[in-house]
Amino acid sequence: MGAVLLKSVPSNTDEEENRTASYWTRRRDQIEENMAGTAGCEHYVRSCLMKAPCCGKLYVCRLCHDAEENHQMDRFKVREVQCSECQAVQQAQQNCQQCQVQFGEYYCDVCHLFDKDKKQYHCQPCGICRIGPREKYFHCDKCNLCLAKDLRGNHKCVENVSRQNCPVCMEDIHTSRIGAHVLPCGHLLHKTCFDDMVRTGAYRCPLCMHSAWNMVDHWDQIDIEIAQSPMPTEYQGATVKIICNDCQAHCTVPFHVLGMKCSGCGSYNTAQEGGLIQNPQQQQQQQPEEDTEIEAETDTEPEQQDQPESNCPESFICPVDSVSVHSHATRPAQTGVHHRHPL
Repeated sequence: MGAVLLKSVPSNTDEEENRTASYWTRRRDQIEENMAGTAGCEHYVRSCLMKAPCCGKLYVCRLCHDAEENHQMDRFKVREVQCSECQAVQQAQQNCQQCQVQFGEYYCDVCHLFDKDKKQYHCQPCGICRIGPREKYFHCDKCNLCLAKDLRGNHKCVENVSRQNCPVCMEDIHTSRIGAHVLPCGHLLHKTCFDDMVRTGAYRCPLCMHSAWNMVDHWDQIDIEIAQSPMPTEYQGATVKIICNDCQAHCTVPFHVLGMKCSGCGSYNTAQEGGLIQNPQQQQQQQPEEDTEIEAETDTEPEQQDQPESNCPESFICPVDSVSVHSHATRPAQTGVHHRHPL
């Protein structure tokens, strides 16, 4: 008689485990497919909550925590996370140890950053994660930040420049999620702050007053406008001392109300030092007029002596004296333009 093979009947426990595993597998695949549109917060795409080491509360990210609390979360001290699907609290890691859901396509175990894959990489000298790809950036040791490779040997180094706050909004640049714009002078601005500055017509670095981009075309336009706008006769030939904000040169150049051009680099980003300098011919033309006024005053002195003394009380300022005082007070008003004003 032939042997009869009996099929093994799965136990209820095995069926439940298979159904559970199948459910979590389908659920994990569904979450990963829809992750970019549903999971996480306005800052990051992730499927977990971070347990703040400072207060023990659960938040999607440190930025959400900082917006609600009166203190900041230290991302480097995060040790535990809670799965957004099965609510299991566990050690910070990329996948849930219970349901195997992926918390983030990218995970850094130093910064505890969970997010959608944006070609991020962790820069050890910077101490934080950067958006890459890594092969397109290099770390400048003097500036102490990561820059695009096309800036290698092609930028002005400013020591620890990224550790300074943005001079426009006074917010942190180094850890900001907003990209930084490198000015020709080496200083940094938030990209959004730079765009706002351009829209308002400002063209100089708020810190050092250097031109914020190549202004050659604008300088050429000013050349044309000055050529078409001659100064009045009394100002023709007048010069003024200036300092150039772009090349730092000190020079004496022709005065014009539309701008004073640096004789070194051709920039109009200059500041006036002192008042106008008249040429010798203008001074000689003005001298005879001054001598005539002096002679007229001398001829009238005997007549003033024959006149009776003024009966004005001592506390009253005679009109002649008040005009004299006023003229002395207003004479140096023109020299006030030598101060360099910020934008």
